[in-house]
Amino acid sequence: MSTAVATAAPTARRAPARRRRLGSTEIVYLALVGILVIAGVLVAVGGGNLFSTANTAYMLTQTSLLGFVAIGQTFAILCRSLDLSVGYVVALASIVGATTMAGDPSRAWLGVVAALGVSAVVGLVNGLVIAKLRVNAFIATLGVGLIIKGYLDTQFKGPAGDVPSSFQMFGYTRVGPVPVSTIVMLLVAAAGVVLLTRTRPGYHMFAVGGNTDVARLSGIRTDRTLVLAHVLCSVCAGVAGLLIAARFGTGNALVYSYGLDLDSIAAVVLGGTLLLGGRGSVVGTVGGVLILAVLDTVFNVLDVDPFFKDVLRGVIIIAAVALYARRQIDPASSRARFRPTRTGGASA
Repeated sequence: MSTAVATAAPTARRAPARRRRLGSTEIVYLALVGILVIAGVLVAVGGGNLFSTANTAYMLTQTSLLGFVAIGQTFAILCRSLDLSVGYVVALASIVGATTMAGDPSRAWLGVVAALGVSAVVGLVNGLVIAKLRVNAFIATLGVGLIIKGYLDTQFKGPAGDVPSSFQMFGYTRVGPVPVSTIVMLLVAAAGVVLLTRTRPGYHMFAVGGNTDVARLSGIRTDRTLVLAHVLCSVCAGVAGLLIAARFGTGNALVYSYGLDLDSIAAVVLGGTLLLGGRGSVVGTVGGVLILAVLDTVFNVLDVDPFFKDVLRGVIIIAAVALYARRQIDPASSRARFRPTRTGGASA
């Protein structure tokens, strides 16, 4: 009998080991490298240098402003929500921070606390309206944003407040070609990575975004998690507002016209976070922000028509989402294939 089993074993076919497929984050950074190479060649053909100190500083400056907002937006989208009020929060935070500082260096810390505190309150309102009143996130955050817009339009017709020169260093100081604001943005991103991958609230955000009902039945306080995500989203937008105040030297109520709300959602989706929630990463979001910043820099250097600029950005975002969607529904990516094995019988 042992001889029959021994002879039958070699005939059994083992299922071939599947190769590891690239994740969305890896794809984002491979695309970033490809875009950098192509963009560098195009700029060089035109007689310029994409990687000059001035262009690199501009690229990283664009990255820091959108990066703060997009990192916060990642938390909301991971919970199967979103925030359309972030652009208005940026404007409000810049006004609150600048008016509180009033040009006094000793009040800089008070301005930072006031701006972030007001931003957190806006996020708390967004989260409570969505979680407790069951209002759709699109409508809730748009409504809160319009309330802020009405306040800004009626109370502030132009620049307001005065930012002391010591705090303006946050917007202009560089370490080599790297702005200090970019370094701070990367630190915020690192904190976001730790939150999502090493803490219970981070795990809960993935669970709530994956399936709210299952998360609730598992003992997760889904409402609290959703509120926390929106508070963090607004606080990150508040940091972006402080950066705006540092760059302008005053608060700017018209920042909401920059389109940071839709650009942040585009960067998050481009970075591989699912709009349906439950899957994504801050690292991927930073990659998406970098791609958009590189494109903006190239368009400015080459003096590309703004219409074509928007068209190309839209095509890239649609192509990225289509690629991620295809990978999600590809049956070969989620189902292991097994082949029947031959077994030998033993004679009595």
